[in-house]
Amino acid sequence: MHEIEIDVSQSIEENASSYYAKSKKSRKKLEGIAKAITLTTKKIEALEKQTPKEKKLIKKRQKKWFERFRWFFTSDNELVIAGKDAKSNEELVKKFMADSDVYFHADVVGAPHTVLKSDSNSASKKSMEEAACFAASFSKAWQSSLPFADVYSVLPKQVSKSAPSGESLGTGAFMIYGKRKWFKKTPLCLAIGVEKNNGGYRLISGPPSAVKKNSAFSKELVQGNMKKSDTAKNLLAFFEKKIGSGFISSDEIIQALPAGKFSSKND
Repeated sequence: MHEIEIDVSQSIEENASSYYAKSKKSRKKLEGIAKAITLTTKKIEALEKQTPKEKKLIKKRQKKWFERFRWFFTSDNELVIAGKDAKSNEELVKKFMADSDVYFHADVVGAPHTVLKSDSNSASKKSMEEAACFAASFSKAWQSSLPFADVYSVLPKQVSKSAPSGESLGTGAFMIYGKRKWFKKTPLCLAIGVEKNNGGYRLISGPPSAVKKNSAFSKELVQGNMKKSDTAKNLLAFFEKKIGSGFISSDEIIQALPAGKFSSKND
C-alpha cells in the first residue's frame, strides 16, 4: 500500500496534474539511463572483439633485486652496482657487498659507492675499467662538466664504518683503509639502452662498450647543454620508435642518468 501526499491548498485536479508532470519527468530520466546502458554495453562488446595487437596488453616485467640500485652488466657479463643516494649507498655496502667483491669509488665528493660482484676479488681488465668509468660518470664530476675523474678500487675488508677516534660517520659514509688501486683520469662515459628481458624490456645505463653489447638499441651521451628532463624526453621518443610505447617511461630514464646536462654524441 502506497501513501500519496495531497496538497490541501490545491484542488483534486491540480494535485493530479502535479503528479502527472512528475511522472513524465521521471520517465525521461529512466529513458536516458537505458540509453546510456545500451551505449556502454556496445562499447564493451567492441573492446572484447579487438585483436590482442589492438588492445596492446603489456606484460609487467618482474624486476631483479639489484634494480633498486644503479647497475649494469659489463662487457664480460659481470654485475656492477652503485648507490643512488646516502641511504642506498649504506645499504649496498652493508647488505649486498660480499667479501669476494671489488669496491670502487671516484675521488670526488658525493660519488656513489660502487661494487663489482665477484667470486674471487678479481675481474677482467675490461670489467674493472668499465666499473671505474661507471663510478666516475655517476659522481659529481658529470654535473661539474669535468672530462675525467680519478677512481680507486679496494677489497671489501678495507671499507669500514669505524671512524678515527673522536670522529663519526653519517649515513652512506665509510672509511677506506690500506692500499688502493688507482684508475687515474678515468674518462666520463655513458650510454643508455634497452634490452629484451623476461618478455618485456629493461632500461640499461652505463659505459657505452657494455651498454651497446647488452642492449638492442642504445644512445651514447656526452656532457652538453640539454637538461635532464629534455634529454629523457628525446630518449623516450627514440626508444618508442623502436619498441612502442608503454614499456619504459621518462621517469625511468631520468633515474638512470647522473646529475648534470647532456647531449647525444651523434647530435
